[in-house]
This record gives sequence, structure tokens and C-alpha cells, in this order.
Amino acid sequence: MRYISTRGGMAPLPFSDILLGGLAPDGGLSIPEIYPHFSLDALKKLASLEYRDLAFAIIHHFVDDIDHATLQKLIDKTYTAEVYCNGRDPLVAREITPVLKLENNLYIQELSNGPTLAFKDMAMQLLGNLFEHVLSVRGEQVNIVGATSGDTGSAAEYAMRGKKGVNVFMLSPHGKMSPFQRAQMYSLQDKNIFNLAVKSFFDQCQDIVKAINNDAEFKAQYKIGAVNSINWGRIVAQVVYYFKGYFAVAKNVGDPVDFCVPSGNFGNICAGHIARQMGLPIRKLVVATNENDVLDEFFKTGAYRPRTIQETLETSSPSMDIAKASNLERFVFDLVGRDSKRLAELWQSVEKGEGFTLPSPDFERMQNVFGFVSEQSSHTERVAHIREVFEKYGVEIDPHTADGYKAAKAHRDPAVAMVILETALPAKFEATMVEALGRAPSRPEHLHGIEELPQRCDILEADVHAVQAFIRSKIAPAAQQ
Repeated sequence: MRYISTRGGMAPLPFSDILLGGLAPDGGLSIPEIYPHFSLDALKKLASLEYRDLAFAIIHHFVDDIDHATLQKLIDKTYTAEVYCNGRDPLVAREITPVLKLENNLYIQELSNGPTLAFKDMAMQLLGNLFEHVLSVRGEQVNIVGATSGDTGSAAEYAMRGKKGVNVFMLSPHGKMSPFQRAQMYSLQDKNIFNLAVKSFFDQCQDIVKAINNDAEFKAQYKIGAVNSINWGRIVAQVVYYFKGYFAVAKNVGDPVDFCVPSGNFGNICAGHIARQMGLPIRKLVVATNENDVLDEFFKTGAYRPRTIQETLETSSPSMDIAKASNLERFVFDLVGRDSKRLAELWQSVEKGEGFTLPSPDFERMQNVFGFVSEQSSHTERVAHIREVFEKYGVEIDPHTADGYKAAKAHRDPAVAMVILETALPAKFEATMVEALGRAPSRPEHLHGIEELPQRCDILEADVHAVQAFIRSKIAPAAQQ
């Protein structure tokens, strides 16, 4: 398996090279030359596997430069009941991503039982172990520069804390995460973790990360790597739980199943698209957004018009307060027939702030061939749906999952199983949960009082040079290491 760039300017590379690399040299995203495909008979053989064995059965097709025995050990180390427990019964925790039935053919797949209570843990824990292994084999060090709107940062930091050969510089929008999210990140005292609160929105943080990745000299000198959802290692790990969720709800392997995914940067649902390309019988992929509706507009009209920072709204589902969806590039690459020249032209328009509109044939294929539809949600609807799910089913859901619940209802076929992917545990968004339910949400016992722990972060202007200067002040150039 070799990886190419969506924009066509990168020679094919093995998995370990693109794992550490972030953006491709031409500014595009790494993607496999071809997706492995499972026949119906092959899918039936996967259906009864435990999570870690299913993960190996899928991931090893994408990784041919780590021997199978080592890859299996890394996966086994990652997906354990101890890591994904959070106080639950160990027998239940062994399922890793259990599916909760709300009613006939309507389910929530739990993805938030990892150490930071968000679905990002599902991929980030594996990424931490993969990074440590590859760096050890190569005798190298990597300095991760990432951006977070709330959950990626803590998931990355908890996965990388204490890892040999890894430093993490995580940018977050100053004052725009929930108190719980800030506490999860800023309370970490590990010497290899640096939190940078940037005076702007997430998209500005993400733009700074991309600019650093595009500075070839700085990137090489300071061994810059990435863990944002642009990292292919995260995408491939997320593919696994679509297979697991499908097998949990399909009455017969081969039956169609719909998935509804709260979406900001498009990484989570991009993994669903890839699972579908691999032969998993997914019928619809429902994109759920909040008031920042750039993706909803795209899937309803074919017009992709990234918003400006001034147009970006602060909402009660903050992890989706994103104006540009980086991983959409991977899907559009497939949509346009993997024509890298055409893709590059489209994204040149995006980077100029102009965006693009799909021609009618592509727009029709997006819905009829690839199965994408979408729905947007407001704060009032979000709060109402949190309350509805609790009163109707006795289940607490976080604000992002509530956006998913609304979208699932809007596009649901009662005859087809619909799986809503859980985003996070409600404990991370206490203010909105109190507004909806009149009381604070439950949280794992070991996280009580986390907001009172000492916190440390550095507040910076939204400027790439300021961030680069901070990195220089903390680490020596590669030649001096």
C-alpha cells in the first residue's frame, strides 16, 4: 500500500512516512492509491470479531511497512477495557464501542468511553502508540503542532503524554472551549505538552498549523508532525468503528445501514465514506452541522463556500464551530474521479476564499452514488433534542450528538437501521446540559473537580511567526538534537 497526494504532487510513500508527515509537500492530503475491498463473504467473516481483532483485520491492509505481529501488538495495547472503561463494568468496556438502542432501527454508537470522553480517543490512542513505535525504530523525534476546537487537543495530549521522542504544541481558540475541555488540556503538567491559547477562532488556529506545515524549511528543521484529522493514521483508525457499528445493528450482513455523524472538520464522516468504498453496505451518510453550516450548504446545494473568521459563530456545540472542513478534500478527490489536477484547481479557489460549485453531474453523484445528505441544527433545537432524548429514552446526550439526533430524524427511513455516532460525553458541556435538563450531567468519578486543578497555557496572538518563535524557544533544531 502506497499513499499519494490529493493534489498529485507527491511521489507514492509508505504508511510510516505519511504517518509522521501531516500535509503533503504540495499542500494536499495523503490518501491510499487504492482502497482495499471486502466482498460479502469476507464481511461475514469479520462480523463476529472482537474490536481489536477487527481493527487489525482492517488496518493491516493500509500498513505494509510494520510487520503484522508488531501491528497486532500495538492494536492490542490500544483497544483494552482498561483504556476505554471510565468506571463502567469491564465486561461492557470490552466492547469498546457498544451500541445503544433507542428504539427500533434507531441507535447511538458510544465512541466516548476513552480517557478524554470524546470520539477522538478512538483514533488518537492508536496514533500515540504508532508514533512511539515508528520513532523508536527510526531513532527520530517529532514535534507535533496541532489545532483543536475542543476535543482533538485533549485526546492528542492524553495519547502522547510521556511518549518518547514526541513533543506536542496544541493551539486552541482562547476562551472558546468549555471549562471542562480547557481543564482537560491545560491541567496536564507533562514536560512534553505545550498548550497555546490563540486569540481567535479554531479556523485561525488551523490556518497557522497549515502554514507551519507548508514552511518546508521550518518543518524539516524542527521535525514538525501532525495529529489533526488531516493525519491519515487517524482516519484509518476511525474506519474500524463503522464496521463494528454496522455488524452490531444489521440483521443480516449485506443489509443497508445509515450512519449520522456530527461533522466539523469532516474527518469522522470521511472515515465512513472510506468504509463504504471498502464494501461496507452503508446506504446514507448523514452530515449533521450546527449554525456554522458550510457543510450543510455544500451537501444541499453543491456550493462549497468556506466562511471567514468574522462569519464564524460561537455555538453550544463548539467542536463544530469550523468554517473550513479540511477532510472534505479527500472526499471530493474521490467524487471527481481521483483527478488530482481538477482537485488542485478546486482547492486553489478555496484557498483564495472563493470556494466552488459542483457541476450537476457531480452533485447528483454525491447524493445518488456516495449517499451523502445533511441537516443543520440551532441552539434552541439542540437543547430541545437533549431534553427529548432524556425524557423519551432516559439517555443523556451531549450537544453535538443532539445535532446528530435531529439530522437522523430528518433523514430516517424506519425500515433501515440508523446509527448516530456519539461525539462526547455530556460532562464536557455542563452549561448546555443544565439548560436542557435543569441539572449537571453525570461524569466519571475520577474527573470530579478537574476544573479546579492548576492549569498552564501560553496566550499568543493569531500569528504564525509568534507560534514558530514559541516552538523555537522550547526545542533545538533537528541538527542540534
